[in-house]
Amino acid sequence: MSEQDDTIAAITAGYAFTGPALELGAAVVEGTAHPQARVRVPLAVLNRHGLVAGATGTGKTKTLQLIAEQLSAQGVPVFLADVKGDLSGIFAPGTPGDRVTGRAAEVGQDWQPVGCPVEFHALGGIGPGVPIRATITDFGPTLLAKVLDLNETQESSLGLIFHFADERGLELVDLKDLRAVIQFLTDDQGKAELKRIGGLSTATVGVILRALITLENNGGGAFFGEPDFDTADLLRTTSDGRGVVSVLELAAVQDKPQLFSTFLMWLLADLFHDLPEVGDPDRPRLVFFFDEAHLLFTGASKAFLTAITQTVRLIRSKGVGIFFVTQTPRDVPGDVLSQLGNRVQHALRAFTPEDAKALKATVSTFPRSAYDLDQVLTRAGTGEAVVTVLGESGAPTPVAWTRLRAPVSLMAPIPAETMSAAVAGSPLFAKYGTAVDRESAFEKRTAAPEPAAGRGRADKPKSDVVGQVMGNSAVKSVLRSMGTQIGREITRSLFGTARRKR
Repeated sequence: MSEQDDTIAAITAGYAFTGPALELGAAVVEGTAHPQARVRVPLAVLNRHGLVAGATGTGKTKTLQLIAEQLSAQGVPVFLADVKGDLSGIFAPGTPGDRVTGRAAEVGQDWQPVGCPVEFHALGGIGPGVPIRATITDFGPTLLAKVLDLNETQESSLGLIFHFADERGLELVDLKDLRAVIQFLTDDQGKAELKRIGGLSTATVGVILRALITLENNGGGAFFGEPDFDTADLLRTTSDGRGVVSVLELAAVQDKPQLFSTFLMWLLADLFHDLPEVGDPDRPRLVFFFDEAHLLFTGASKAFLTAITQTVRLIRSKGVGIFFVTQTPRDVPGDVLSQLGNRVQHALRAFTPEDAKALKATVSTFPRSAYDLDQVLTRAGTGEAVVTVLGESGAPTPVAWTRLRAPVSLMAPIPAETMSAAVAGSPLFAKYGTAVDRESAFEKRTAAPEPAAGRGRADKPKSDVVGQVMGNSAVKSVLRSMGTQIGREITRSLFGTARRKR
């Protein structure tokens, strides 16, 4: 038996699972795909998380599409962030052609065009899709500090402000609610409260307020408000048992990477906060693809990175699998990378000394194999990747240079009118489509009284009215009651997110 035959036999045996699995493709040895050496990933290990990495143009998006459509077919809901606007085709059946037919023949795929049940979403209703919004209370101080680019001292101060609002049962629906609370705490009437919760420096408050105003001026206010999104709506299946693919269209907010990457983390944190423990199910409840993952980690505080690490470690016991999608494994902190059991590594470029360093670091993260990975990872073609996953026993499978299958859904964006029709026909559009600008519990108690007829008195500044109302004995009684009945119910997760509604 030749060395080539030994490699093919080892891969064939290493990926011969007994339970349901996703088909990734066929192993490549000496430049040729061998259909009998099927490269697969067991459905039961997808809550052990994964990484899809590779240089631009190497086929990462099509890999996401390939995995997502098979998950959907096996009854597993999927969440995809579509940063560039080229994943919407998963909604429609694919188009036959010579390239698809050729790829299918090479890897032993019976290719039949099929679309998936898809729910299109948009952050704050900016762009096509059912809007996803969060209230400031639900979003929490840790994630908001990341959006506002606050340092650790400023983040701690923001946490004190949220603590005050939580304690008093004051729901912060949007950014103006948060500004009103900050202004009250720094006015004369609120100084006693400020001192009680630990105090805030004038300079720090000024930084937070300016950051909030900048966020609002840049359109960030649209993402916060009601109706707030219930992440349970990401866990739906169709009447015929297929998992719904939730596609978050982000092309319209590509210029706000810090905001959308942090919103993705909010969705995960909210799921973690609310889902019950399920241990190790035979299939995940949801697989969540976190595209442009490097944006999440860039500039993150130590506390923020610790929370990410803990969330990734613990959320798998709630049946949620996370795939981070980025260019190189070096974009993901080591403590997170060590928890990603399934790896699909597309080609890397080695044009510069920095590229060469990244290539060497990537190779070092793979188990020993018969391949010269330094060569493979620079030679692999589009739609090829180096794969290793967790087997059914929990041990890593042999490293396999893999020619990936072709997606069976459309490998191009769907027409705008098709997406618009899909969104308009969604049952979720009736639930989330129209923003609600109701008065929050706090605003109802800070509304200025109407001036007496004929006095011509100008409206008091909102912060003065806050102090006036907060000082009113009847309102104090109401707030004490709210603090007891509601504030106590606000519990915050690792990321400081809150959910009081399920």
